[in-house]
Amino acid sequence: MISDDCIIALATASGSGAIAVIRISGKDAITMCDKHFKSVKSQKSLSEQNTHTIHLGHILKDGKDLDEVLVSVFKNPKSYTGENVVEISCHGSSFIQQEIIQLFLRAGCRVANPGEFTLRAFLNGKLDLSQAEAVADLIASDNEASHQVAMQQMRGGFSNEIKALRDELLNFASLIELELDFAEEDVEFANRDQFKNLIQRIIKVLKHLIDSFAIGNVIKNGIPVAIVGEPNVGKSTLLNALLNEDKAIVSEIAGTTRDAIEDELNIGGIGFRFIDTAGIRDTKDVIESIGIKKTFEKIDQSQVVIYLFDCSKSVENLDQVKIEIEKIKNKNPQKPLVIIANKIDKLDAIQLAKLTTEIPSVHLLSAKTGFGVEQLTNALLNLINTGALRNNETIITNSRHYDALLKALEEIQKVQHGMDSELSGDLLAIDIRQALYHFGEITGEITSDDLLGNIFANFCIGK
Repeated sequence: MISDDCIIALATASGSGAIAVIRISGKDAITMCDKHFKSVKSQKSLSEQNTHTIHLGHILKDGKDLDEVLVSVFKNPKSYTGENVVEISCHGSSFIQQEIIQLFLRAGCRVANPGEFTLRAFLNGKLDLSQAEAVADLIASDNEASHQVAMQQMRGGFSNEIKALRDELLNFASLIELELDFAEEDVEFANRDQFKNLIQRIIKVLKHLIDSFAIGNVIKNGIPVAIVGEPNVGKSTLLNALLNEDKAIVSEIAGTTRDAIEDELNIGGIGFRFIDTAGIRDTKDVIESIGIKKTFEKIDQSQVVIYLFDCSKSVENLDQVKIEIEKIKNKNPQKPLVIIANKIDKLDAIQLAKLTTEIPSVHLLSAKTGFGVEQLTNALLNLINTGALRNNETIITNSRHYDALLKALEEIQKVQHGMDSELSGDLLAIDIRQALYHFGEITGEITSDDLLGNIFANFCIGK
């Protein structure tokens, strides 16, 4: 897949703006740009300039000025791709952008494929595969937590951990393979006690990384939270209070919400996707019935359920509320359930005491006035174990890495079982090789064109 032809793409978002950046990479990128660039101050060509320098001048088309630009020069191997790279900062007119790109296409460039700049960085040894994937995660990050995890992985935190384990395992694997060459002499080059300790340590690290995927998946994809309850208990008002905007229609008429309404909120760096659902009740209205059916579907899809009830109407008969709470718990035993009593501004002190006594886990709220909203967001955040994030530990967010870690753990456990059973070195070597293979899949030491194609197809073209 390695190619040194010149590729070009718009590195900034398409459309008009103040400036745009056009990126060119390849063996002849600098000399090609020289033919169409006239410096304002220097008589030197771009090829004669030092790497990591910026030059003011004009891009010329047919001898005429097309635009005044800044050209950044990065010479191999000290560039993002490991090749000669030129970045042209031009004015953000869509016309100018396309004119410059077409100019270089006619000069011999070709349009870059999705992620091809980062692919070349990987192929030229500037990044390993997990770091390259972190580039896409960084671009897609939309909250503090996902940004922090992507940055940690892009710096090589995860891949360095995997490489260290792989190197130690590879060292012992080499000694065991060496023993096979001296099978008749019955000698051991690999200290079995040290090897057992290494295997135990690898298993511990792998399990820790695998467990981190639970929080990693939450950080990357956000947490869907379904807001459920009977009609007219204030679900839409709660959604509006959480988002601090009138997202959902609020009315005294029961059954106003016929379809699920969704929006996202960033709480403590974690993305929560709140889903305001249709009120659950018996109804003959066909459209409302479809909405209620969707409510149960959204509960199934959510990771957290908020059950909201109107305490001003239910405080004298909390038994029915308890029944509804048990129904939701029994249908979704693995999902955290947050119980909220809304409209507490309508209760007196005696009613409030009765409510908190009979339902001790209840959160008190007045969605209309905003009382209790901050306590609710704190309670939701406490449901997520962000300790690993706060401690800057390695967190797995990529399902491909998660799958490779599971397979590596399976093979390492086979090695451990084989050692406990005192299997011969040749049989141990088979499982060790498989574990090494799965470690290599993560960092890119073992790849296929299909795998790379699938990974980089999800990148934007200019990256």
